[in-house]
Amino acid sequence: MQQQAAALLKQIIAATDSLKIDQRAAELESLKTDSLQPDFWGDNQTAQSTMQQIAKLESSVTPWLNLRKQVSDAVELLDLNDPTMSEELGQQLEVVQKTFTELKDDLKFAGPYDDHDVILTLSAGAGGTDAQDWTQMLFRMYSRFFEKSGWKYTLVDESAGEEAGLKSATLEVSGPFAYGKLKSEQGVHRLVRLSPFNSDNLRQTSFAKVEISPKIDKPDEVIIDEKELKIDVYRAGGHGGQSVNTTDSAVRITHVPTGLVVSIQNERSQLQNRETAMTILRSRLAQLQVEQHAEKLSEIKGPNQSAEWGNQIRSYVLHPYKQVKDLRTRHETSDPDAVLDGALEPFIEAYLQHTLGA
Repeated sequence: MQQQAAALLKQIIAATDSLKIDQRAAELESLKTDSLQPDFWGDNQTAQSTMQQIAKLESSVTPWLNLRKQVSDAVELLDLNDPTMSEELGQQLEVVQKTFTELKDDLKFAGPYDDHDVILTLSAGAGGTDAQDWTQMLFRMYSRFFEKSGWKYTLVDESAGEEAGLKSATLEVSGPFAYGKLKSEQGVHRLVRLSPFNSDNLRQTSFAKVEISPKIDKPDEVIIDEKELKIDVYRAGGHGGQSVNTTDSAVRITHVPTGLVVSIQNERSQLQNRETAMTILRSRLAQLQVEQHAEKLSEIKGPNQSAEWGNQIRSYVLHPYKQVKDLRTRHETSDPDAVLDGALEPFIEAYLQHTLGA
């Protein structure tokens, strides 16, 4: 039993090191100290953000700290060689082993941004109105997945299609290991179906691009040189151009070195739109840094636009047969209706297993 407990403690210490639990626990204590300051609620928005971060860290850090302490205590008690405690400690170790098995799932999310929230952007690609309708279908698919998972999401910006659907939409998504799970969705998604927008009801192939970025809302996490930014302000248009604001509240920020452009017009004030645009820009730069394995922001190149609609990661076929197939993991299902209603867990799990085995 002593050997079992010592081996278990070694595994738990390795896991907590991998997940940077001590580092995150220190951050948690610092945030808690901040929350006790007399002027903490002076800035309500910042205070709420801090409290959300505290709750998020507690839920991920506390179970690991408790587990490590339980096993450390058990090892110390077993070293006493007290036979009267043998049965009780044996039962305790069984419970701890079960808890560790459940928590080990977290080890899939040891990437630098895996515990971050997400900026999700959907963009219609080739296929005209069908592609814009497909983008709307993907919006619904992800919304349903978030609702079923108990995650929160907020629509940050959207551009409606001329006839139907969406040209683009940007959402902020919050949930446990949101980026770690949703990064599997990054790429081009292809739909094959009988077109409802074609009078001859012909088969149509449409494309939409899904961009997943870790939400970086702390400026010091991804530091951007202001000299590398081009900032334009303009008047925001309403849906379909039916209404126009009387002030230049919309903001377009271009990161000159990479060519990344973020435009936001949903908020009423220019300041709010600028803050939101900067958060999204930081997030997309962080995603590019991960993709390109760059150590510094200065090493990042712009996204490869030439392959934008050519490298689909997943195909959704509704006609002449029914199938959803991920082209990276080869995971597939013959029930596209369930997938489009938010049943994404098997595809996410298959991607995690695929990347862990790579």
